[in-house]
Amino acid sequence: MPNWGGGAKCGACEKTVYHAEEIQCNGRSFHKTCFHCMACRKALDSTTVAAHESEIYCKVCYGRRYGPKGIGYGQGAGCLSTDTGEHLGLQFQQSPKPARSATTSNPSKFTAKFGESEKCPRCGKSVYAAEKVMGGGKPWHKTCFRCAICGKSLESTNVTDKDGELYCKVCYAKNFGPTGIGFGGLTQQVEKKE
Repeated sequence: MPNWGGGAKCGACEKTVYHAEEIQCNGRSFHKTCFHCMACRKALDSTTVAAHESEIYCKVCYGRRYGPKGIGYGQGAGCLSTDTGEHLGLQFQQSPKPARSATTSNPSKFTAKFGESEKCPRCGKSVYAAEKVMGGGKPWHKTCFRCAICGKSLESTNVTDKDGELYCKVCYAKNFGPTGIGFGGLTQQVEKKE
C-alpha cells in the first residue's frame, strides 16, 4: 500500500519523519531532535553515532556498554579506566539500587523530562550538557576542568585523576609519581670530588 503524504516512522518517538527533518542510521529514520545517545542523551551526528541492533549510542557510551572491559582498555590518558558508566545508567554488575521517592517538592518540567542535572565536583553547581566535560568518571564544567595545583586548563590527553581531583600530567608526576635519582627530581645532594 502506498505511503500517502507521510514519511517513515522515527526510531525513537515512533512519529512520522518528513524528509526535511530526517536522519537515517542503520536503515532507520530519526527526527534531528530525536537523534541522541540512548544512555547519556548527547546529540549525535554521522561521525559520533554507534549503532547496536535497534539502539543508537555515542561512541563513548557504546564502548562502555559493548566494548572490552578491564585494565588497559581505557579511553584517554593513562588507559586505566575505572569508570563503570553508572552515572550514565549503564550497569555491569547487578546490584540493588535504592528506590527513589516518586514525590518531589515542586518538580520543574526540565527535571520531569530529563532528570536531575549532575553536580560539578569542583564548584558544586549543576552541569548541563552544553558545558559538560567528563573526567575521572564525573561531569565537570569546561571552566572547572583545570589542574588542582597549577590551574592549567586540561584536555583528555593531559588529564590525570587521583582521589576525585584532576591534575595535569606534570603536577601529578611531581606530587604523586616516583621520586629519587633518575626520576626527574634529585632528592639527595651529590658531592663533587676534586
